[in-house]
Amino acid sequence: MRKIIFTVMAAMFVVTLSAQHATLEDLLSGKFTPRGIRAMVSSEDGMHYYQADPQQTAVVKYAYATGEAVDTLFNTRTARNCNFDSFQGFLVSPDENRILVYMDREQVYRHSFRANYYYHDVRRNMVRKLSGQTSKQMIPTFSPDGKMVAYVIENNIWLTKFDFDTESQITKDGEINKVINGATDWVYEEEFGTTGLMEFSPDNRLLAFVRTDESAVKEFSFQTFNKQLYPDYYSFKYPKAGEANSTVECRVFDIEARTTRTLDVPLEANGYIPRIKFTHDSDQLAVMTLNRDQNRFDMYFANPRSTVSKLVLREESKYYIDSGWLNSIHFLKDRFTYVSEKDGYSHIYIYGISGTLQKQLTTGNYDVTALLAVDEQDGAVFYEAADESPLKRNIYKVNINKGQSQKLSQLTGYNTASFSEQGKYFVNYWSNADTPTMITLHDGSGKQMRVLEDNQSVRAKVASVQFPKREYITVTAADGITRLNGWILKPYNFNPARKYPVVMIQYSGPDSQQVTDRYGSDWYYALLNEDIVVACVDGRGTGARGEEFRKSTYMNLGIKESDDQVAAARYLASLPYIDKNGIGIWGWSYGGYNVLMSMSRGNGTFKAGVAIAPVTDYRFYDTVYTERFMRTPQQNNQGYENGSPIALASRLEGNLLLIHGMADDNVHFQNSVEYTRALVEAGKHFDMFFFPDKDHSIRGENTRKYLYEKVIAYFKQNLK
Repeated sequence: MRKIIFTVMAAMFVVTLSAQHATLEDLLSGKFTPRGIRAMVSSEDGMHYYQADPQQTAVVKYAYATGEAVDTLFNTRTARNCNFDSFQGFLVSPDENRILVYMDREQVYRHSFRANYYYHDVRRNMVRKLSGQTSKQMIPTFSPDGKMVAYVIENNIWLTKFDFDTESQITKDGEINKVINGATDWVYEEEFGTTGLMEFSPDNRLLAFVRTDESAVKEFSFQTFNKQLYPDYYSFKYPKAGEANSTVECRVFDIEARTTRTLDVPLEANGYIPRIKFTHDSDQLAVMTLNRDQNRFDMYFANPRSTVSKLVLREESKYYIDSGWLNSIHFLKDRFTYVSEKDGYSHIYIYGISGTLQKQLTTGNYDVTALLAVDEQDGAVFYEAADESPLKRNIYKVNINKGQSQKLSQLTGYNTASFSEQGKYFVNYWSNADTPTMITLHDGSGKQMRVLEDNQSVRAKVASVQFPKREYITVTAADGITRLNGWILKPYNFNPARKYPVVMIQYSGPDSQQVTDRYGSDWYYALLNEDIVVACVDGRGTGARGEEFRKSTYMNLGIKESDDQVAAARYLASLPYIDKNGIGIWGWSYGGYNVLMSMSRGNGTFKAGVAIAPVTDYRFYDTVYTERFMRTPQQNNQGYENGSPIALASRLEGNLLLIHGMADDNVHFQNSVEYTRALVEAGKHFDMFFFPDKDHSIRGENTRKYLYEKVIAYFKQNLK
């Protein structure tokens, strides 16, 4: 609600109008958030997909080509021995003869969970519990023939054979906070994005898995209050920079012989095995390793029976290897795909199965930003690229043999895609800065089959509140040479003759991107109602601009990122409609870290800042993420010191609001506690707010509304 004041015949009348502008409540309620579609799980042949019905009572099979239902694989109402009415999720075996459904989901970390699983025999239309054990199961994994499933219970692997109706325990040394079989520890899940390292061989005779020993990893604990008279403690293994990692090794269980072998794969102390994958040959298990510094990637082919391994591919970097690209390795019968930055940009390469480079499949001064699918039959690779601009994304198909690329996305802006198996069909998600997401289905040649969601109702709502358009800008970086991408949002009823305060929104972390031609309706649109300009600039170290730009912050996190936010703030201060004495900065997580760095290194540039869940010294953060960009504190003590807000506490200038969740298992509340200690010691006054029992996302109940109301009020109070 805005108040507009008119002067009529020398009398002042205050007229309250229904402003029809986006309120914070509207933004947080999802009123302007594009609708998505229910998950479409591809069948093995890529021609069909599975979906749960809206009530989560059935698993239905559909044809991609028509969108018509062709079969119901499971229905709680008709399945025999089914004693539940709905489920939370499902998995379908490769042969479609068995369905796993789960309920009573219990979150472990950010992605991993345990649940009670049931399996449905499609041919017999019968349901039974997957396991006879009392504890819940994790990461169930089907064998290629669909006749077995492996899963983890309390850090041990179990195996069910459906045809024999048997359940057996594969490992027995698993123990919470000590040994994990098949599943992963906290840092693997958070930083390598994997919750399971377990896979059957193509011939269904072997089960490969990674055994993780986290005994030497130190425990981190924090209190959880939960309105109890006596608070509890939550403890888990969390390896901090420079401290001991879990030790890992790859093992193989022979299902018929019931024997387990440890593979002889070279791995330096505290090194990593982020991924394992069988090739088409059951005698070749690809074991992918990274050294602790993460600047050397090795892929070995290990023989599961002899345990002997052979180095097939090695890549080294003067910076670090982006482990996310290990998921771009797809094994064909006689070759495999790989994404490398060896020519200065991320591009797709084809290697022979022996590890010999055959060809570079994509080239140019742009980044391939995702390898999406491979159609082995047609010899095609599908990928996403920032070829037109770092702000935009397109979807392409390239022929492996001919090397010819075909653009599949049809609209200019930001395209992402989800492919069916073998690349037969894909769902395209397109938006631009002004248009909420349109979701369309296409065949593998790019032909549009149908619109799945046009979000016309959301478009109408956006139009009704007259969202200000983003104005894209370029800003000179602190080095005086590099051009940075940014955008500006101006308040409603903008008056160029006025002077407005500005809040800079940023994240700034390595390979991140906030400035794109993509629709968004985030909380900060509510700042426009308060006559505050909002701006965003992606500094050096952010993504889609080649390796040198992306990795320019290596070994010195926080320096160039903060310098560039300061440079951007000074550029904004030079604009005729910006109040140079009213510049604020906001950020969450890495963005919160960079708020503190920018306010400490900006010599008074920022009048106010809000830092949410910030790292305040990278010695407090985990090994994998921190050491990827900084190496260990023992190797790079000066880099850690230079990039530490705690060490720079005496240089903080401006009004600071520090916010943190007290149950943050990612960026621990310890960061804000120790930063508070340093500010008190330095005599720096600031404001702080903590959220009891909230994790890194600080959500649930009324939390987000309360948080953003506090942030907006803080900027109103301190920038005007």
